[in-house]
Amino acid sequence: MEIPVLNEIMRDTVVEVDLDRIAFNVRQIKAMAGPGTQVAAVVKADGYGHGALGIAPAIMENGASLLAVATLSEAVELKQAYPGYPVLIMGLTPDRLLPYVLEYGIIQTIDTLAQARLLNRLASEKKQQAVIHIKYDTGFHRIGFPDCPESLDEIRQICSMPWLKPEGIYSHLALKDDQSNQVQFRCFMDAVNELEGQGCHFRYKHIADSIAAVDFPEYRLDMIRAGAIVYGLKGFHKGQLDIRQALTFKTRISHITPVLKGQGVSYDYLWTAPQDTRVAALPFGYADGYPRNLRGKAMVTLRGKQVPVIGVICMDQCMIDLTDVPEAQIGDQVIIYGDGSGNTLDIDAVSRLAGTNKNEIVARLTRRPPRSYVRGNDSGTGYSSAERMTP
Repeated sequence: MEIPVLNEIMRDTVVEVDLDRIAFNVRQIKAMAGPGTQVAAVVKADGYGHGALGIAPAIMENGASLLAVATLSEAVELKQAYPGYPVLIMGLTPDRLLPYVLEYGIIQTIDTLAQARLLNRLASEKKQQAVIHIKYDTGFHRIGFPDCPESLDEIRQICSMPWLKPEGIYSHLALKDDQSNQVQFRCFMDAVNELEGQGCHFRYKHIADSIAAVDFPEYRLDMIRAGAIVYGLKGFHKGQLDIRQALTFKTRISHITPVLKGQGVSYDYLWTAPQDTRVAALPFGYADGYPRNLRGKAMVTLRGKQVPVIGVICMDQCMIDLTDVPEAQIGDQVIIYGDGSGNTLDIDAVSRLAGTNKNEIVARLTRRPPRSYVRGNDSGTGYSSAERMTP
């Protein structure tokens, strides 16, 4: 039986992404980086929860040179949809899966001589050059060639392999403080200078993520890896960059229940009504990526007022107290995450309530709430005037 393609959004709980804001942010990042520095837009974790496939064209059309992800599966999904876009895997790919790197023309991070030899052999068999970026560990101690003479010798061997194209070399800052940043940067540049002095040439040298790219212009080199700032999330402290949050998480009231003083709501009755009130059920929960530990702390915005989320947050639903909005009705729109305008909580405010960072709040959004892509929505919360699109 043929299954129909459904273009209609089938939930009231939606992650709405303003593509004009994504485009604006990328242009701002590109202008900040300058003509000599390329922008790698990081779209791992499904584009930080925004939907990598849906936002990729807006990113590439506005100045990014490549898309960067963490895993092979993320890269393959993008290459299947946009085969002409360069995609870099910043994580490591198991040896057994390297043929997919060649099949889809993906740029692979390499941090061992053994894997480089294997990829070179596979590429020679296919008569297809493999593009790689070499990861060099300057003290983050996650992945990468360790900082030692033996590593430099191994990287030189990689640079001489005929079927490998070492397009880039990069490292990652721990961002502990200015002094440790400088130590890592000097370590990286010393290694790069020695390698280039001995015949290794890299088109891209990069060490700066979103924070370092804004706060430390001297670290931008040939490329910056722009992640959070693409989405309008500000983690930098020293520099300035005009960016706009692109994501809004919203839903509608699905049910309203009268609750008498002293009656409990949700599991274990951890919230009881201090007075007679009305309680609204909202059709979203922790299975959509909403932090369960926001119980007793979270607020959502209804008819321009912040109202409290009450009781234990459930897998698929949560409840709000309508005491301050007695006129609320089933079907009313509720803003879960806004951009701070219209009395909404932005991602930064939500992250502080949840005791985590902004990136986790958006990255944990699951694929269950559909993504709705809009243009021409400058307010971030004025949905009716926006042009809607499907990815």
